[in-house]
Amino acid sequence: MSGVHEECGVFGIYSPHTADVAMQTYLGLYALQHRGQESCGIVVNDRGVFTAHKDLGLVPEVFDSDTLEALGEGNIAVGHVRYSTTGNSNRANAQPLVVRHVKGHMAIAHNGNLTNAFELRNEFEMKGAIFHSTNDTEVISYVITEQRLSRPSIEAAVEGAMEKLKGAYSLVVMSPQKLIAARDPVGFHPLSVGRLGDSYVIASETCAFDSIGAEFIRDVRPGEILVIDEKGMRSIETHISPKPSLCVFEYVYFARPDSVIEGSSVHKARLRAGEFLWKEHPVEADVVIGVPDSGLDAALGFANASGIPYGVGFIKNRYVGRTFIQPSQAQRTNSVKIKLNVIKETVKNKRVVLIDDSIVRGTTSKRIVNLIREAGAKEIHVRISCPPFMNPCYFGTDIDSKENLIACKMSVPEICQMIGADSLGYLSVESVNRLAENSYCSFCDGCFTGNYPAPVPKEIPKDKFEMKINKIGV
Repeated sequence: MSGVHEECGVFGIYSPHTADVAMQTYLGLYALQHRGQESCGIVVNDRGVFTAHKDLGLVPEVFDSDTLEALGEGNIAVGHVRYSTTGNSNRANAQPLVVRHVKGHMAIAHNGNLTNAFELRNEFEMKGAIFHSTNDTEVISYVITEQRLSRPSIEAAVEGAMEKLKGAYSLVVMSPQKLIAARDPVGFHPLSVGRLGDSYVIASETCAFDSIGAEFIRDVRPGEILVIDEKGMRSIETHISPKPSLCVFEYVYFARPDSVIEGSSVHKARLRAGEFLWKEHPVEADVVIGVPDSGLDAALGFANASGIPYGVGFIKNRYVGRTFIQPSQAQRTNSVKIKLNVIKETVKNKRVVLIDDSIVRGTTSKRIVNLIREAGAKEIHVRISCPPFMNPCYFGTDIDSKENLIACKMSVPEICQMIGADSLGYLSVESVNRLAENSYCSFCDGCFTGNYPAPVPKEIPKDKFEMKINKIGV
């Protein structure tokens, strides 16, 4: 899997007075843990003095009372949760990234994937820049600091940087006096602003606001830069796009059900996915079950629409990370064995409808179907709440190249046979684009259709940074 493709969570808070912003950020990251379980970090700003802590691991593993106390109090903080893929699981790639520059300190956290990161990195290396990581965030930091040399403020530098950055990015940037949020003009990934008393909060999802008692204000608009300082919050609209296209997979899989993105409830979108699946692929059955977690709401929607009883089919081990983001095939297979356990009483001697969010390689689906079959199910009818993956993602979702996508190799009947199901049905492209009722945007469905809302590179920059480092022997 690509070393630069990632799906992460960002968080930032600005308080007009000294406060325990480290704890607020910790709680916010805890709520965003589903967006990344590889590493996490927090940087606290105490009137211009930056204190940082980051490492590999889950939020409660990296932070305890001692590390949070060591971060101290401050008036601004930024945080990040991240997952990585092969060749990229190291502490150097943990975020936020802290930059110490002649124009002042900066901390930056990023969700997304630049399509021109490799080219920008080469450009800076030819000028003598030295990179310490293999992630896009360090590239973004160089672009911003370069712009800062000729521009009057950090927000003007971010504004100038957006002219050079291509692809997907939702950013939180912290200077000694300001908290800045920026979102790419397409709006591939979510970013929201909220309020907690007299403090402003930025987060990838609204569930982070709920965790600290903050009030959601609105989404950061695609292409918008929000600047928060002692004067309040103001907007820079130079790059705002009239036609945003959010990654539709946020509704299918990534976001937490209790989040609201671009005006639409994620929970309701997944209920609609189940309803549409029933209309498109009806079946006679005795029980509907979902694969935790993102398949559960769609299963409930399927059950409600069909009248088939909904059942709890699995107990999930909450201490095992998502199989979708495990670095190797062996680890993916092993994690499925300990991640899910079938409740036999739910499926034994029954015709089962199994709802899941996606099939990428097929190996996990095959294992899950086998678990249900071994528990005594008479029939297993698999329904998937998104269309088949036919194309790679270039904008931050870890959808691999075509040679590793099962739908590029097999027909639906062949996939059905391979995973051991009695029938298989995918949600249509038309329906997946209708999931988010009353949303404020259109959607990127390029991984299903090959039609992307922004230019894509001729080749996937798969492990380019790592391959380059290995080649020169660094």
